[in-house]
Amino acid sequence: MTGPRREGPMNCPKCKGSMESVVFETVEVDRCTSCKGLFFDGHEAEKLRKVKGSESIDVGEAAVGKAQNTNDRIRCPRDTTPMVRIVDPKQPHLWLETCPVCHGTFFDAGEFRDWKNETVLDLVKSFFAKA
Repeated sequence: MTGPRREGPMNCPKCKGSMESVVFETVEVDRCTSCKGLFFDGHEAEKLRKVKGSESIDVGEAAVGKAQNTNDRIRCPRDTTPMVRIVDPKQPHLWLETCPVCHGTFFDAGEFRDWKNETVLDLVKSFFAKA
């Protein structure tokens, strides 16, 4: 069951802090003012992944983001649908949450920087990752 689309200010699905709007190269992203997690609508993350310097919107500490991974039963801040945890097959250490309805994606602090800067080491790690 999905909830209604929320209008106006959103709260972070992880820590319940308020979300602020951050714009980079005309792409608007929602960032938690507390834990610094990022919520991307639709395909915004893929679009910004290709833009030089866009990692600057991910201002949170990776250690804080990693600690937030224990909070995995969350609802989409856009439409309140339960989000689904996904693992990037090329970077299996990254655990993201995505909404099956609006296709928004939540990155904990530090995860977007890491995801954007995929390295050869990530490729090697993917061969040894457990399914």
